[in-house]
Amino acid sequence: MDLIDEILDNVKTIAVVGLSDNTARDSHGVSAYMQSQGYRIIPVNPALNRSEVLGEQSYDDLASASAAAQEQGVKIDLVDVFRRSEFAGGVTDDAIAIGAEYVWMQDGVVDEAAAERARAAGMGVVMDDCILRQHKQRRA
Repeated sequence: MDLIDEILDNVKTIAVVGLSDNTARDSHGVSAYMQSQGYRIIPVNPALNRSEVLGEQSYDDLASASAAAQEQGVKIDLVDVFRRSEFAGGVTDDAIAIGAEYVWMQDGVVDEAAAERARAAGMGVVMDDCILRQHKQRRA
């Protein structure tokens, strides 16, 4: 089993950093699809002002999202990064800090130094790939 199959099989809760409430945005469409496939989506984007997106409360940052999830008995398994590459390092460091098992950087998002930090912390890392596309190819 490769890393992507491991992720698709084991992950239950995905924090999506950069999730938009605009249905035309890829972050929204990908998140809605993953939610429809049984994954819980936790929106993380300060621009959402803690509103609900896809029926889930949004959070300003991963730390507050993780704390709220823990209060519900839920652990964030994967952090899905829908931010430009220059922001991926900070998001990855936050993912390490909350103890996520995986970080997934969507199409076009690459930060080798961040990936190395995540791997050194024991995390699985996928870069420059789409979780929706991989799910459809492997599970649909």
